[in-house]
Amino acid sequence: AALFGKTDIPKCVIENIRSTTAPPSRWTSNSLEDFSLFVVLNLAQWPISKEALLEAGAIDAVKPIMSEGDLQGLKATVSCALLGAEWSAFPDGAQPASKSTAELMTNIVEKKGKDGQYAYGVFKLYTATKAYRDLSQAAAAADSGDGESNTKTLAVPSAVALCFQVISDLVLAAADDAEGSSKYVPDVKSAEHCACAIEYLLPAVLQASDPPRKSVQSEKAAGEIAQMLTAYADLSGTTEVGQVAAKNAAGKIRASGGTARPVLEISHDLWTQYRKREGQPLDQFISQERGVEVDESGPLDFLPCCAPSKGDASCVIS
Repeated sequence: AALFGKTDIPKCVIENIRSTTAPPSRWTSNSLEDFSLFVVLNLAQWPISKEALLEAGAIDAVKPIMSEGDLQGLKATVSCALLGAEWSAFPDGAQPASKSTAELMTNIVEKKGKDGQYAYGVFKLYTATKAYRDLSQAAAAADSGDGESNTKTLAVPSAVALCFQVISDLVLAAADDAEGSSKYVPDVKSAEHCACAIEYLLPAVLQASDPPRKSVQSEKAAGEIAQMLTAYADLSGTTEVGQVAAKNAAGKIRASGGTARPVLEISHDLWTQYRKREGQPLDQFISQERGVEVDESGPLDFLPCCAPSKGDASCVIS
């Protein structure tokens, strides 16, 4: 990709798209226009070639295709996200972009394609998660750190739960003694993209209920998700970017516990259902700080019968 970025290939593929007279809906598979757009999508993922595409006016050339809504529309949407297009560039308040990108991630994880559009294997998980991350970043930038009117478009529970799933599956895959497995073992970069997306979407994910209320379920969800993100950050293969995003998100999520957070609750529930279906251990990410067993070093060590100095003394609490 770096080598391509130093050639005239980015300019050529953009010119192919810009100069065509055929509407995208009429492009045949592997036609010059179809091939050129796919090249744009692939080159947009890498810094040097991405910069070359931007200099060639890629966003302006590709942006009109997003409204097509078919395979070409999906490729244009993913391309614009990877190129760093502003949130306002995506049609209809980015609702179609958010839906199609989340659907693409889901289909890849479930190892399936989409009838009439693409087969499984055409898109890679790191590409889809990177597009979702970049959309999340654009939404957060549009919100300017105040409110969640744009991030909530992306922070639907099913998509948020999928990000939790990708990250936790990587953690389980890295643990030799962990039980259970998933259909799709994610790569390190996909987990990084999901961690970054979660961090960008936190204003919407942690939006409190209206009116505010206490919630044991939200407290449980916050603790378990924060523990999972911390475990991911502590993996030896986690990138520095992923570590920072996961730790920041874990801290904010843990601090939010106690108050009802509907999106967090539902996302956690969907993630838990997935782990049940896959036969994964449900206690993997339960914080040990909240254990229920009591021993001499536990929360009742102030009792005489539990103090270490008393030897083998024991007592019964009734």
